[in-house]
Amino acid sequence: MDKMIRIHAADNVAVAMETIPAGAALDVGGVFLTAREEIPAGHKAALTQISAGENIVKYGFPIGRATRDIAPGEWVHSHNTASNLSGLREYVYQPVACPGETEPPASFMGYVRPDGSVGVRNEVWIIPTVGCVNGVAEAIEDLACAEKPEGVSRVCAYTHPYGCSQLGEDHLMTQKALCGLIRHPNAAGVLVLGLGCENNQAEDLKKVLGEYDPRRVRFLICQQVEDEIAAGLDIVRELMADAARCVREPVPASKLIVGLKCGGSDGFSGITANPLLGSFAEKLIAQGGSAMLTEVPEMFGAETILMNRCVDKAVFDRTVALINDFKSYFMRYGEKIDENPSPGNKKGGITTLEEKSLGCVQKGGRAAVRDVLAYGDPIRTNGLSLLQAPGNDLVASTALAVSGAQIVLFTTGRGTPFGCPVPTAKIATQSDITGRKPGWIDFNAGHLLEGAPMEQETEALMRYVLAVASGEAEPKSEKLSKRNLAIFRDGVTL
Repeated sequence: MDKMIRIHAADNVAVAMETIPAGAALDVGGVFLTAREEIPAGHKAALTQISAGENIVKYGFPIGRATRDIAPGEWVHSHNTASNLSGLREYVYQPVACPGETEPPASFMGYVRPDGSVGVRNEVWIIPTVGCVNGVAEAIEDLACAEKPEGVSRVCAYTHPYGCSQLGEDHLMTQKALCGLIRHPNAAGVLVLGLGCENNQAEDLKKVLGEYDPRRVRFLICQQVEDEIAAGLDIVRELMADAARCVREPVPASKLIVGLKCGGSDGFSGITANPLLGSFAEKLIAQGGSAMLTEVPEMFGAETILMNRCVDKAVFDRTVALINDFKSYFMRYGEKIDENPSPGNKKGGITTLEEKSLGCVQKGGRAAVRDVLAYGDPIRTNGLSLLQAPGNDLVASTALAVSGAQIVLFTTGRGTPFGCPVPTAKIATQSDITGRKPGWIDFNAGHLLEGAPMEQETEALMRYVLAVASGEAEPKSEKLSKRNLAIFRDGVTL
């Protein structure tokens, strides 16, 4: 393995594959230089003289500008680099060709629901309309788990602190998030548990939910019964009995909807794990399946790559609105739009939001952008969709589940154990984190750094995802404790 690599011919920086000591002689694709200081693994070094104000280029695109002169072999990071991002922009649609290949059909063993949707798990969910009944939901869950029949994957109460004292659009976002989970096909049955006096009244929630199967979705208002735990347990027993009769059957991969997410990213994220997810997404879409890309702030600086892959001008215009509306959200609170890379990101080698974004959007591969979804909207079309949600790991992953993802693939260089309401598989950017955190990591994209071909690793990831969808594999995060809901909000709490 080379000690440093230049990702794109236009780059004026290279990435260290291992920690480079000061004074080390380097050959980066025929460019010879000496490390002027220690370059940590995943971090960047200048390949040429970079003058103050000149763009620093990685992945073939600017990731910021030099704040002072930088000599060849010098470490390039936050101490000598600044973002180029600013406020709202005007964009011009310049469409590019996207892959149009088809793939031989693959399949998995899923649960076909009466409405034609397909689940990859056969769970019973308890969803509170308001945080006031979280304790009741958890008590019902505990009792039901002790009685869970064979064939039911799990019983889970999804607690949250919302559903009351919210106004307008903020209140509607909570309702849309809850309705997305109520409709989710990974749940064979759902108990919606209300209090009775909250803003999020069950009858109002039903208006947002629309048509539903009253056998699969049951409502209980705690203030209307003498013993809400006993009444809730009776309902969950009925839901579990119905769920236990569901069986897996062969389903084409075109029914698979996968959410794409990254978190705890490092300098290798845009070299290994994110491009691997992009290759996987192209393969899934070529089989008629669907992928969703979110984390809108982590599109800033790389948004034109997505905009020019939009299938038509209407989708382009909605993508422009997606980006500029999220920038307006930042600016409404007086926040700078480039304050995204976390301390862990920076320690792992990511310097600016542009650099993070250029790595992040690779999870969508080269697929055409076919739709843009507002927060809480259900997915509407096969192919690649962009989804409105922030970069926060829990909020964004929950948003993917709410919009219909049956599985979330989550790339990480720093490691994280969390899970969202659907199976959440962690894809490591390098072998070190895989070895140190075997209880967190499900798939090692670090093999790409060690010479494994992308096609080979894509096939392996596809097999793994189909195994997860079939219930033959369980991401490590599914073995952890119950999962709370992280709902996006932007409004006044009364």
